[in-house]
Amino acid sequence: MTETRRTALLAGLAAATATAALAETASAPYVSPFTGGPHDFDWLQGKWNVRHRRLNGRLVGSTDWQEFAGTSELWLTLGGHGTVDDNWLDIPSGAYRAVGIRAFDPATKQWAIWWLDERSPRSIETPVFGGFKDGQGTFVAPDTLNGKPILVRFRWHDITATTAQWDQAFSPDGGQTWEENWHMDFSKA
Repeated sequence: MTETRRTALLAGLAAATATAALAETASAPYVSPFTGGPHDFDWLQGKWNVRHRRLNGRLVGSTDWQEFAGTSELWLTLGGHGTVDDNWLDIPSGAYRAVGIRAFDPATKQWAIWWLDERSPRSIETPVFGGFKDGQGTFVAPDTLNGKPILVRFRWHDITATTAQWDQAFSPDGGQTWEENWHMDFSKA
């Protein structure tokens, strides 16, 4: 990644994070039961090839999956207590870039993870919170889908030196049931 592109990316992240911080102070933050440590994402540094599998309809009983390629490049920030990853998603309806932003809070021993998508550059998604235990990372937060309250869960699992898996799931019933709607297979580039 060129230094000019990285500088522009970090400036955009600062503006988006400031906007998100203002919105977050309007309500009490979600407290996740999952905790971790400041080096939980060290393994994800570098360049990755990503195979995406995404459910076309969410929480509507869909069984129609879409598959596409992508890439991800992650670097550490905040003295190792944060990460930024630059993602390219080659989705059939039109490729786009997005950024994952993570920050570790030593007081709560939790990571906060945000997603910023170039298709909506003025809106950063609600963060999920959590950490790693026994090689699996779990991050959860309340959100809404089509005006209805849901829980969102991100999980990292099956992590090796050269591969990893990530999935996203939604729960309409407070975490009693989950519908996985996005899966990514990572392989070191």
